[in-house]
Amino acid sequence: MSIEQTERRAGAALVAPALLWTVAFFVLPFAAMIWMSLSHLEGREVVSGPGIGNYLRIFTEPSLLRGIRVSLEITAIVTVLSVILAWPLAWIIATRVPPKWRRLALMLAVLPFWTSYVVRSYSWALVLGENGIVMQGLIQLGLLEQPLQIMATRTATIIGFVHFFVMLLTLTIYSNLVQLSPNYARAAEDLGASRWQVIRLVILPLTLPGVITGAFLTFVLCIGDYITPQILGGNSELTLPQLIMLQLGRRGDYPMASALAVVLMVLVTLAYAACARWLKMERV
Repeated sequence: MSIEQTERRAGAALVAPALLWTVAFFVLPFAAMIWMSLSHLEGREVVSGPGIGNYLRIFTEPSLLRGIRVSLEITAIVTVLSVILAWPLAWIIATRVPPKWRRLALMLAVLPFWTSYVVRSYSWALVLGENGIVMQGLIQLGLLEQPLQIMATRTATIIGFVHFFVMLLTLTIYSNLVQLSPNYARAAEDLGASRWQVIRLVILPLTLPGVITGAFLTFVLCIGDYITPQILGGNSELTLPQLIMLQLGRRGDYPMASALAVVLMVLVTLAYAACARWLKMERV
């Protein structure tokens, strides 16, 4: 046996466990979900058989289309707001906080990760409720006469999401900022650029891989999240994950739930395709 064949067999042996794991716990379940999405429900019984009836319903029924639209709108708003808030925070930690205090600043920035996701959502429910600290504080200051309805709205869902994802984006952007050589800014200043021009024309473009990576992670986690919309948003506007759980829990319509899940996977795949160039740059 040649050395090349030995190396190939050794490489195949190293890759085989990961490949088998991926096939067993991703490829096969996903294939089963696609097959289920092509089935249909008759009464309470799932009837197998290829058909696109579920997908036709998704794109013709207003309630299902609205769920996709609401999910995309919330995800887009959360991603944009998180980027806008996270970039200055990451820049301040990377450039304005003394090196000996940066670790503490980062620890404080990721502090929300240390609490349970469910607990964090319920905490926002207490804060944003009619008797919560926000409403009562505004009333005490004379800015409001009566509490506003924030809970069980899209606004509450967005607030809960942004609170979480700002921390995630801060980490990805900070990791890019600390790798930048200060010589870039010095060279731009020597050429007559102002501080704002240095940030806008030099630093910001160089941190785009970190921004896009964080934005993609935000998109994936946000559009597939069920807990935060359910706790903070209620049932006033159902998102795609809420529609999937509704099909499973109340109707027992596994084919329709599978079709909605496939649509969700397609949306995530399209988001990856849009960000693929920057994600490859980040890996490099």
